[in-house]
Amino acid sequence: MGILKGKKGLILGVANNKSIAWGVARAARREGATLGFNYLGDQMEKRVRPLAESLDAEIIAPMNVSDEASMDAFFAKVKEQWGELDFIVHSIAFANKDALRDGFANTSREDFHLALDISAYSFIACAQRAAPMMKEGGSLVTMTYLGGERAIPGYGVMGVAKAALEASTRYLAQDLGERGIRVNSVSAGPIRTLAASAVGDFRKLMEKSARGAMLKRNVTQEEVGNTCVYLLSDLASGVSGEVHYVDAGFHVGAGDPGVSD
Repeated sequence: MGILKGKKGLILGVANNKSIAWGVARAARREGATLGFNYLGDQMEKRVRPLAESLDAEIIAPMNVSDEASMDAFFAKVKEQWGELDFIVHSIAFANKDALRDGFANTSREDFHLALDISAYSFIACAQRAAPMMKEGGSLVTMTYLGGERAIPGYGVMGVAKAALEASTRYLAQDLGERGIRVNSVSAGPIRTLAASAVGDFRKLMEKSARGAMLKRNVTQEEVGNTCVYLLSDLASGVSGEVHYVDAGFHVGAGDPGVSD
């Protein structure tokens, strides 16, 4: 097929082979893209490097999105090696587990700042550094979840962070649109990932989401990856500022994604 043939892009936030970002990476490589990856720390490198190398990645380098110098060094490496950049997939989020378990009303200022910084501001920070390397037709995609627009039990402060991320998508689309750069979010249904393990009663959430979805099932990382590939490609040249749902139709139903019956 090759709809990303000739394009170079970064897949940010792969943690292991269960990551949504890994599904995106495989789909992008299948469609001909040349890829680069980041990792956070030595332990994460041990997981990410073999995966990245299996897709013939040209860039595999450390980057901590909470550290400006680390981000500068990563994007400087990208500029030195590639010069230009066609796309970024941002799949980075974090909140303290205790902040999710203790209820949103008990969120501390420190935990609020941490969740918003890593999960929302990091997309803005990446865009700041990536956009100067992008020509017209560039694409930025970030990963969100329905908890950014509905109150979902157990999601707490991460839901607020996803709401900020979705708003950031719209404002980045506005600012970068004049340069022909598109910015979109993909709202995936629940998928078992390392990050999902922090959400309380995640198994029940998945079961209820499957029952309430139009397709009566949950989605796979491959399906999310295929959608991202479309948004990264020239096939989506007229799409920007969108939250694109890949949740088997759950978001348009009347079902409550909460875990209580």
